[in-house]
Parts: sequence; structure tokens; C-alpha cells
Amino acid sequence: MTKIYKNPASALEGLLFDGMTIMSGGFGLSGNPEYLIQEIRNHGVKDLTVISNNCGADGFGLWALLNNGQIKKMISSYLGENKLFEQLYLSGKLELELNPQGTLAERIRAGGAGIPAFYTRTGVGTIVAEGKPVEEFEGKLYVRERWLRADLSIVKAWRADPEGNLVYRKTARNFNPVMATAGKVTVAEVEELVPAGTFNGDDVHTPGIYVNRVIVGERYEKRIERRTTRKRDAGSQSGFDGTHA
Repeated sequence: MTKIYKNPASALEGLLFDGMTIMSGGFGLSGNPEYLIQEIRNHGVKDLTVISNNCGADGFGLWALLNNGQIKKMISSYLGENKLFEQLYLSGKLELELNPQGTLAERIRAGGAGIPAFYTRTGVGTIVAEGKPVEEFEGKLYVRERWLRADLSIVKAWRADPEGNLVYRKTARNFNPVMATAGKVTVAEVEELVPAGTFNGDDVHTPGIYVNRVIVGERYEKRIERRTTRKRDAGSQSGFDGTHA
């Protein structure tokens, strides 16, 4: 049975239902499964719990689901420049479980590895530890964190082959690989589909065993959240002219 689907609608067919939990890859605006997010918006599924590092930015990414009133709860680590995210949370219209970023990544990894709980020093003595067991190991306190798993993981990769093996490019290799392992079903959107046998096994970031369906997107914008610059100090003797290869 082929893993390659012709479009986001066919790739998500039969997978969406109200009240489900979705993991969505990306970090800031890098590595967002843009087309799959848009199809979830078009479908209209609601009361979603979404696990993602952040919730897009104004007008882009998961922001579309927020703006459409489809997300009930976010499990994330960063609000970023998303004013809508801030407003909905402060007004009580959006539930938020805020995690230290490393803890969020480890909770997702644990979910994919079948580890129900683990201990970390991050958050001990803060509101992060409220309501969670704290234990002492070798004279130091650790807070217990639980795994995260999802009904559906949507990820964005650079390339895929027909078996669903994925390769990510540069910073798009963020939360995507761990999320691909932690969903009951994983759907990937990619920039390129390559023939079987193209990848050296050691170069594969997500083995196809974790990937159920694949679509190919096009014309990705490759946005950045904010670009800041400053004038070069005229007295600098570094010889660096600010350009990049």
C-alpha cells in the first residue's frame, strides 16, 4: 500500500475528530507543516489539544487554527510574537500548559520511546513543579514529568522516499523527528519526493516505520519571525563585511 497521497485532504481523510490531540512540528516558523495545518483549518475539527513548541505567528502556521476557534488547549513552551495566542490565554479562552523547552522535547521523546515518566531538575521549586511529584536522588531534588503522545502527528521534512523515510534540512530538524515517533498516526509533508534507494541509511533522520502518510508541498515561503540588523561599527577591524556565502 502506498504511503504517498496526492494532497493534504486525502492524507488526513479519516484521521480528524473533535477533541483530538495533535502534535505539530516546527520551531518558530521553521519546519511548520503548512499545508496540513491549512487542511485541518478547512476541515473545521474543533476542541483540539495541540502540542507544539509555539503556535505560529500572526497570520501564519497554527495561528490559523487559533483564529478559527479550533484549539481548546495548547501544550507548548513559547508564545513568541503571537498576539492572538497571548490575548486568548489572558482572557481565559485558551488553556495553556507551558513547559520548559527541553522538558517539552523530552516529554515528546519519552512518548515515542514508550517511557511513561522521567525525572528532571528543571522547574524544581517553581510553578512548573506544582502538583507534580518531587523526589530526591543523590542529594538533589527532581520533578517527575509525564510523557506526551498524540492521536496525530503532522511534521514537515525536506525529502521523503516512497517508504516514508524522512530527511530534514537544517533548522527544520527541530521538534519534527521526535513528534514523528509519538503519534498514533504520523503524516509528513515534504518539499521533495525522491526514488527509493536515494538515501544512505545513515542519513535518514526519521525511519519510514514511523510515517504513515506523505504529501508533497510546493512554493514554501521560508519565513522568519523577525529580522533585526544594526549598522556595523566603523571602527571595527574584524574584516568581516556582514555577507554570507
